[in-house]
Amino acid sequence: MKINEGKLDRNLRMSTGLILIGLAATGIIGLWGYIGVIPLLTGAIGICPIYSLLGKNTCPVGTR
Repeated sequence: MKINEGKLDRNLRMSTGLILIGLAATGIIGLWGYIGVIPLLTGAIGICPIYSLLGKNTCPVGTR
């Protein structure tokens, strides 16, 4: 699979994932906060399976 996430998209995903996991770990939100693992992993590897299914790509042309 090819990278289909741009730099901003990846950073937002990883930040959101870390925030959700941190809130869940401290008990501020429930266990559902561990769903933040998904955006964290997709942001870390740069591939979003849903983007692939929809044909979306936020990655600049030069870095695909």
